[in-house]
Amino acid sequence: MRKTEPFPPCHFFLLLLLCGFVGGDTPSREVWCVAKNNAEDAALQSAVEWACGAGGVDCGSIQGGGPCFDPSSVQNTASYAFNDYFRKHEIAEENCNFGNNAAITSLNPSFGNCKFPSSSIVNNGSLSGSASSTGSMPGEDTSGCGGVVRRWWFWPFVIAAHLFSIVSSLPIV
Repeated sequence: MRKTEPFPPCHFFLLLLLCGFVGGDTPSREVWCVAKNNAEDAALQSAVEWACGAGGVDCGSIQGGGPCFDPSSVQNTASYAFNDYFRKHEIAEENCNFGNNAAITSLNPSFGNCKFPSSSIVNNGSLSGSASSTGSMPGEDTSGCGGVVRRWWFWPFVIAAHLFSIVSSLPIV
């Protein structure tokens, strides 16, 4: 009599497949709000003053002694303030404008000891909610299951497991 496995490999991969389709979220990527390269220093400085005042941004990191203090670059200073405002408010393009002096980027603007916390954007292009410093959205599925089926390497494993299941169920002659 043939011994059967309680949970064949094929079922394990099908479970991963279902996990990706049933409980998975659309993959997201980290984004930051930064000063545009072509923005004038005076416009950036004015926007930083607004952000640190009426905008409610915590500007301690960009003041003297802070990890992001860079008196030689108004652009770095503005980028930090813009990004902080962007993260603390609804993650939307209108919250990363600052008089058309800012833009959303997927390139991490961190430098030296200055680490810029990120926000998340779903890969279909829509912006979504504020994020923690790690880039994880509140309520986001961080189990790693959601994006499994969207990775190229997943499908060869599914096919191999299914073929193995078929071959192992054939009678030995």
